Amino acid sequence: MKETIVTIKEKKNEKFLREKTKEFDISKLKDKKQAKEIRELIRKMREIMKQANGVGLSANQIGIPERFFVAQVPDGQGHQKFYAIFNPEITRTSKETETVEEGCLSVPEMYGPTERHYEVTLTGYDQHGKKLKIKAWGLLARVFQHEVGHLDGKLFIDIAKEVHKFVPLENAKKI
Repeated sequence: MKETIVTIKEKKNEKFLREKTKEFDISKLKDKKQAKEIRELIRKMREIMKQANGVGLSANQIGIPERFFVAQVPDGQGHQKFYAIFNPEITRTSKETETVEEGCLSVPEMYGPTERHYEVTLTGYDQHGKKLKIKAWGLLARVFQHEVGHLDGKLFIDIAKEVHKFVPLENAKKI
């Protein structure tokens, strides 16, 4: 595992990010020793994600070519809800879509309007190896689609309507 986020700035890293990840061996979550190591990995991923001001982080973004991600998104009451999902699959999507400005920790300083399904149903396993099914909408649905995209080797820049570089206000030209 890398302590830093893998970005597309280096060609070999971009190639790695564009490879589909392999299924995570769920039996590891049932083994006491391996489950403890995985919980520690989840804790580190959450820390890396928060330090980077992200809302989601897939395993391949830290150099692990396996199918899982973490995410933390506010719920309807504004409380932060944390997710660690193994072998996620989006099994249902709404016809309704929403286009929102999106960015990515692996594509630094680049943003673009990205169309995503407004509602999705995601299946997978939690960190204890228990099967789960989550119906999500809005920001959570967007995060799930973004992270599953990563695990499938796709980046938001592949579907964004246009991509532009973020210019911090202090660097903007005075008009």
